[in-house]
Amino acid sequence: MDRSRSNVLLLALCQAAFISTSALMATIGTLAGHALAADKALATLPATAITIGTALGTIPASFIMRRVGRRLGFVVGSGFTMTGGLVGALAVLVHSFWLLIGGGFLMGLASAFAQLYRFAAAEAVAPERRGRAISLVLTGGLLAGFIGPQLARATADLLGTRFVASYLCIPLLALVSMTLMLGLRLPRTVETRIAGKTRPVLAIVRQPLFLAAVVSELAGYGVMNLLMTGAPLAIVAHHGHGLPDAAFVIEWHLVGMFLPGFFTGSLIQRIGERATIGLGIGVNCMSVAVGLAGVTVWHFWLSLLLVGVGWNLMFVGGSTLVTRTYAADERTKAQAANDFLIWATVAMTSLSSGQLLHRQGWRSILVTAGPLLALAAAAIVAASIAARAAAPSPREA
Repeated sequence: MDRSRSNVLLLALCQAAFISTSALMATIGTLAGHALAADKALATLPATAITIGTALGTIPASFIMRRVGRRLGFVVGSGFTMTGGLVGALAVLVHSFWLLIGGGFLMGLASAFAQLYRFAAAEAVAPERRGRAISLVLTGGLLAGFIGPQLARATADLLGTRFVASYLCIPLLALVSMTLMLGLRLPRTVETRIAGKTRPVLAIVRQPLFLAAVVSELAGYGVMNLLMTGAPLAIVAHHGHGLPDAAFVIEWHLVGMFLPGFFTGSLIQRIGERATIGLGIGVNCMSVAVGLAGVTVWHFWLSLLLVGVGWNLMFVGGSTLVTRTYAADERTKAQAANDFLIWATVAMTSLSSGQLLHRQGWRSILVTAGPLLALAAAAIVAASIAARAAAPSPREA
């Protein structure tokens, strides 16, 4: 028990270090893209490159970890973080928009590895504690919610060229993660191959429970990313507020994302994953309503705070639910399929955010969130109907 707690704590701190880089990028990434892009509609393309890199990296990351283990796999991911930060700094220094995109892609590959922190935590504890472990690892992002934007604000204008110093903070944060990983002692999960017992990936994906979990995660992440990617640009470039205002909004957005981690696991144990996801959908609808009500800093603040809370409820609920849909010998392909589907959706919302913001404004981004939330609600209803119609299989129990 002591070892499992130590592992969860270290994974939460690694999560904090990585999310600090993500928060820093969320604050300055689209602004740097806007400064370097000839076509301002492409300003979010560096952020989109991160999500594309994550989507393309999810399957290789899962299989690399299967071969070399979680700890070494996480070190590889931190190496991508370090390289991505250095490439981003060089891109800003030489005023290369396309090099900035390349740095974003490398950061995305790093994110593909970091997404597996939550599953590593779930594997380090007893099955009944998985929701709490996943939730607690995500609370590492709460610290990052202040570190990342504050670093962006403090370093934006250092070293002569705007944002160079901010990007140089990223390799330092990667070094912090690598140091923390030295203390990890994760159990080696063995995937046995028993003839006739391991299902193909399509059989896993077709389960109503798996589909409900994945749709909840991708909708929660898609809506959150749609708003978070566009918000700094909308705040500064479209509605006349300042970089400190954007940093303030992103800080509290990340508080909304990760503060609920202290109780989401307990909430799941009390009311179940599907009810938790439904609550998250409701909170996200409130976020959209606040965003549509106005464009003051306080409207942005409350809307982004609420979408962070909604993301946490939907993502933790979905991540916990998906662990009930596969056996130990199926974890690599199930987790890879889960994260690929999520990040393919996030990549589309990231690219859409810039196009919608440039051509139709902030309101169009908020309206676009509606269909994703409706899809998640439909998936949860369908899974509930399927659960009543048939008893759960041993793999779903």
